[in-house]
This record gives sequence, structure tokens and C-alpha cells, in this order.
Amino acid sequence: MSKTIVLIAKNIKRLREVKKLSQKEICAGSGVPQGQYSRIENGKVEPSVSTLEKLAKVFEVSIAEFFKSSDVNDLLNLPLLEKIKMIDKLGKEEKQALFKMIDIAIVNKRMKDNLQNLIDQ
Repeated sequence: MSKTIVLIAKNIKRLREVKKLSQKEICAGSGVPQGQYSRIENGKVEPSVSTLEKLAKVFEVSIAEFFKSSDVNDLLNLPLLEKIKMIDKLGKEEKQALFKMIDIAIVNKRMKDNLQNLIDQ
């Protein structure tokens, strides 16, 4: 088994888990047979480019995502990036309300940090 196949398998599994999808759901959305998908995710078979294209579409990522080295920061930020993408789909009023909540949270965090710095001095 080559390092590339292992890397692809790990990234496919990671994406599936981050998206909270079952193998069955991935197969239904991509048209990839479940047995084949399982072998791909377990690194037992090398997926074709067309299969990677189908999977990328279901995961809403580029094919390049399957070839990225595992990095803890990527794992932590992927759910956040998914949420940021969803903001574009919100209506104007929903976006404004969300941005206002974010601004309030940031101001509160800064105030707490400043207060802690004063206490620590």
C-alpha cells in the first residue's frame, strides 16, 4: 500500500467523520458502491480520478483535499470553515444578527482578557 493511498484513505475518512455522514450516505450521494467505498476508506484500493471527483462533490471540497497531509490545525478548523461557508447562504437580517453576536462575543473576550491582565499585575 503506497503512502498516497493511505493519505487519501485517511482524508476521506476524516472528511466523512467531520461531516457526520455514514458510509451509506456517502455512497448514496456519490453513486460509489458501498463495498468499493469501504475498501477506499480502508486504504485497500486506489480510487480512480472519477471516483475522487464524485466523493469531492459529496464532501463539498476540491480533489486536492484528499491529498493534503494530516495536520491537527486542519482537523480543528474544518468544522469552522464549514460554518463560515454557510453564512453566505443566510439572509441579510440573519447575517447582521450573527455578526452582531460575534462582535459582542469578541468584545466580552477582550474585556475579560484585559481584566485578567489587570488582576495579574
